[in-house]
Amino acid sequence: MVLNGIELFAHRNYAEFRAEFSPGVNVICGKNAQGKTNLLEAICILAFGHSHRYARERDIIGADAEFSEIRARVTSNGRENTLETRLFRSAKRTVTRNGVKLATAGEAAGTLTAVMFDPSDLDLVRGAPENRRRELDAIIAQLRPRYADALTEFRRLYAGKLKILRDAAEKPTLLDAIDEYNHGLIETGARLIFYRASFVKKLAERAREQHRDCSGGAEDLEIIYLTERGVDTEVSDDAPAEIRKIAAALAARQREHREHEIASGKCLTGAQRDDLELKINGTSARTFASQGQARTCALALKLAERDLIAEDTGEAPVLLLDDVLSELDESRRAFVLGRISGGQVLITTCEPGEIPIADGGRILEIHAGRLVGCT
Repeated sequence: MVLNGIELFAHRNYAEFRAEFSPGVNVICGKNAQGKTNLLEAICILAFGHSHRYARERDIIGADAEFSEIRARVTSNGRENTLETRLFRSAKRTVTRNGVKLATAGEAAGTLTAVMFDPSDLDLVRGAPENRRRELDAIIAQLRPRYADALTEFRRLYAGKLKILRDAAEKPTLLDAIDEYNHGLIETGARLIFYRASFVKKLAERAREQHRDCSGGAEDLEIIYLTERGVDTEVSDDAPAEIRKIAAALAARQREHREHEIASGKCLTGAQRDDLELKINGTSARTFASQGQARTCALALKLAERDLIAEDTGEAPVLLLDDVLSELDESRRAFVLGRISGGQVLITTCEPGEIPIADGGRILEIHAGRLVGCT
C-alpha cells in the first residue's frame, strides 16, 4: 500500500496543497502549528472515514469555504486508484473512487489502509471505553466493508432508540416502535461483536509480542474483549453460525432489560457498551500503568494493528506517526525507529535530523499550510 500523492483544498489551514510521497519514509517537518498534523488528519479521513481527532466536519473546512476536498492517489496490488472525499458545511459528505461516487463510505474500505499513532493514544489505555471501541472500529472497518456498513446502521438505530426512550414519558405511543429498533440493534450488534471478537483474538497475540519486545521482555500485555454477559467471545470462523448465536444471546439480554430501559430512558444492553481490558503483568493498565507503560501499551497496539492489516491484505498499511518521538524515552524511540521499515511511513517532527532516512526517503517541510521544501 503506497500513498503516492495528495491534494487538499480548504482543509484546515491548507488553502491549496499538493505533495508527492516516497514509498519509504517521509519526514513531515516544520515548526509547531504549521499544519503537519492537519496533513495526517486528511489521510485519516480518507482511510478511516473520519478525523483521528473526531472533530466536527464543519471545523475541518477552511475559513470562508463552503466545502473541503481531499484527493489522493493510492497504489495497491499494483493498481493505482484515486480516492476523493468532500466535506460540506450544509450537506452530506461525498466519497468517490476513480471518479465514481460511492453510495456508502464502507465501499471505499481497503482502498487506503492506514494506522495512526500520536501522543493522544494514551487514551487507549487510560481513557473511556469509547476510545478503545473507536480504535477497533477504525481498523476493522478498513478491512471489512460489511463491518463499516453494519456500524453505520447500528449507530443510526441506536440514536433512534435512545430518542424514543428519552421522549417516551411525554409520548408513550413512541414505544410502539421499540421492538423494531431492538430487532435491528440485535442483528447489527451481533455482526459487530463477531468481527470484534475475531479481530481482538489476533490483536491480543500480536500486541503481546510487540509489547514484550518494546519492554525488553520485562512486561506481559494481556488484552481481553468485554461484551454483553452471556455472549461467547471465543468465536469460530463460521461467521453465519456465530452471528446467530450472538444474536440469540443479545435477544435474551434485551428481553431481560426491556422494562428497565423504558423506566430509565437509557439503552442498557448492546454492542455500544463493548470495551477492551488491558492488563500488564496481570494488573489493570488503565488504573495502575505508569506513563511509560501506558505509552508502550499504546505503541504495541498500533504496531500489532499494522501487522494484522498486512497479514490480511498482503500489503503493509501506511503508518502515520504524529510527533511520537518527543513523547518516548530513548529505548522506546529506538524501538519505533527500528520498526518503521517494510512499508510506507509518514512521520512528523520539528527536528528532521533525528529520524534516519534511507535512500529514496523524502523530507517535506511545511510552513503555514504550504510545502516550502522537499528533498
